[in-house]
Amino acid sequence: MTATWVWITGATRNGKTQHLIDWLSRQSANVECPWLVFAANGDNRMALAQRLAAVIQDRVPYTTTTPAGFIQSEVILFWPLLVDVMALKAQFPLKLRPENEQLLALQLWEPLLDQSLQVEGWSESKTVRRALDLLQLAASAGIPTEEITQRLRAGMMPNLVPMDTWNVMGTALLQWRAWCLERGFLTYGLMTELYWRYLLPLPQYQAQLLDRFSGTVADDVDEYSAIAPFLFQVFKTADRPQAFTYNPNGQIRLGVGADPAATLALAQGCERIQLPHTNSDSLGHAIADDIVQWVQDPLAIPELPEPIQLITATTRGKMLRQTADLIADAIHREAVAPSDIAIIGPGLDAIARYSLIEILSRRGIIVASLKDQRPLISSPFVRALLTLLALVYPGLGRLVNRDAVAEMLVVLSQTPENEASLPWFDLTHIDPVRSELIADHCFVPDIDHPRLLPVENFPRWDRLGHQATAAYNRILAWLSEQKKQQQQRYPVSPVITLDRAVQDFLWRGNYLPTDQLSALRELMETAQYFWDVEQRLALYGGIPREDTLSDVGRFIRLLQRGTVSANPYPARALDGERQGVTLATVFQYRAQRLTHRWQFWLDAGSPRWLTGRDELFGAEIFLSSWPERPVTAADTETMHEARLERILRDLLGRTTERLYLCHSELALNGQEQVGPLLGLVSAIEPLETTGTSEVPGR
Repeated sequence: MTATWVWITGATRNGKTQHLIDWLSRQSANVECPWLVFAANGDNRMALAQRLAAVIQDRVPYTTTTPAGFIQSEVILFWPLLVDVMALKAQFPLKLRPENEQLLALQLWEPLLDQSLQVEGWSESKTVRRALDLLQLAASAGIPTEEITQRLRAGMMPNLVPMDTWNVMGTALLQWRAWCLERGFLTYGLMTELYWRYLLPLPQYQAQLLDRFSGTVADDVDEYSAIAPFLFQVFKTADRPQAFTYNPNGQIRLGVGADPAATLALAQGCERIQLPHTNSDSLGHAIADDIVQWVQDPLAIPELPEPIQLITATTRGKMLRQTADLIADAIHREAVAPSDIAIIGPGLDAIARYSLIEILSRRGIIVASLKDQRPLISSPFVRALLTLLALVYPGLGRLVNRDAVAEMLVVLSQTPENEASLPWFDLTHIDPVRSELIADHCFVPDIDHPRLLPVENFPRWDRLGHQATAAYNRILAWLSEQKKQQQQRYPVSPVITLDRAVQDFLWRGNYLPTDQLSALRELMETAQYFWDVEQRLALYGGIPREDTLSDVGRFIRLLQRGTVSANPYPARALDGERQGVTLATVFQYRAQRLTHRWQFWLDAGSPRWLTGRDELFGAEIFLSSWPERPVTAADTETMHEARLERILRDLLGRTTERLYLCHSELALNGQEQVGPLLGLVSAIEPLETTGTSEVPGR
């Protein structure tokens, strides 16, 4: 078969992915190796896999992945090769999750953070996070860690941070890199650098790659990093067939690792297919050009069509009420289904999310909040389990207090062990009033040994009732048993203790709500990762620390800082169908590549439509288009204007019937809204809305 390289480009929703699938289905089925099929992210991969299965079935073998997932799996799979090439210690690599990465780097750089790595206006956590992000950006751009300092000195304005600080940060990153590799720790940034710099150039690895895959197919390469062409070049040099799609109005991940200008070079030598704008059902097909022109020209007088309407109010709270009421009324009139509505904002704060979810939920409407990642510590289940750990292990008295104990008693006594399989049985044995009384009289705060006393220490314990007393005694007996096991020669791992607590107190068969299951699953995964890292650190003597907290104490403090989160609202239902009204930021919505009949753009007058920053700190100087000089305010403004045009075209291409601009004259902070879409807002007569619902908490 003669190899061909195909480059498919076009606007949003004009059939690029379908064209890619059709191209793959026409390839020869007489191949022993599968095709390597890429999607931009995990959710896109799942959707692409479903479409491939429906069209191709088993006629052409293929395997789906994402660029990030492929790099991680390849580095782990070919770790022995890297050990030989880089003369590393022969040990199995251990991936660091972001929270572990942040904590360990903070501890390793503690002496520097106290002195030469201090940046005015930056907290220690922000300094560490930005430094680690720079390492990841450099790796994604194909830039060695040793050259990060040079980039920072050449690309950052001198009045931002003293130049000497960039030298220290570059040295700290090299120290971090060497420290991790010596211990076999791998972050995503390190794995990315190891892949493009050491593994991919190896002839034996390239031979293995070509033996395993017949060719490559990559969807939405405008979302891929600058090192992606290195991989695809291996297949091109071997004359293997390849196909790519590219959306000029996409580039969603520009600034968080993607480099569309670099991946555009893949088009060289390819058969180019420019797809016409066929999705005539979208608003973007008819009015995107006009909308962009009106936004870019402040003196223009827009003549907006009827499908674009306005919801306006003086205050943001009233605007949220009116938006929710209009949506609820339309759904109850059956003018539109909940799954056909999306509420999108340039940034969704907790007040907006909570208010919209609460108002719509009261009216019986489900809200699917995309990537609504909340800190694990916000879960009562997690807080109760951490309090339990502080009562089992010694030396943790500073991490537990009376209020935490009272909450723990309520949470852990909700369902009796012998009735956990009954979904309708939800009798609380210790209510908040009784838990407060028990905590007042039976909890003994102590730095080394905080503990619970027998219920008889409460003078009127007989008034607690049989159920509350029995539930409290059960918790006491459980704590006593765990403490006995910790005093044995071979104490039980904290991960096992946590698992026992979940099984004994919280597990209710298959009847836990999704958000609670998600929090518990994330807690157990975080705990397992944490102690895997602790065990590896112990082999190297750990990290010198100023505090004397035990490993359990460090784990509790890690979660109390709120750096670990779970996603209680899955982005996709198990059946692939969306449920309820979609609530998302602009970035989340575009990354999911969703489409709705009706869109509601929150805070239409906000300047965040232009200035909202999705990119990582310093991202501009790691792009292939960087002009090798300090990035100025004019450069940033130009990037923001180009991004706004892509956002407008992309969002309009993803709505088919109506667009509601939701505007409040005053922002959340009370200031007047002066955003780039204000010209559109001023050109529309507002709808008459009642706004009868109340925003919770106002």
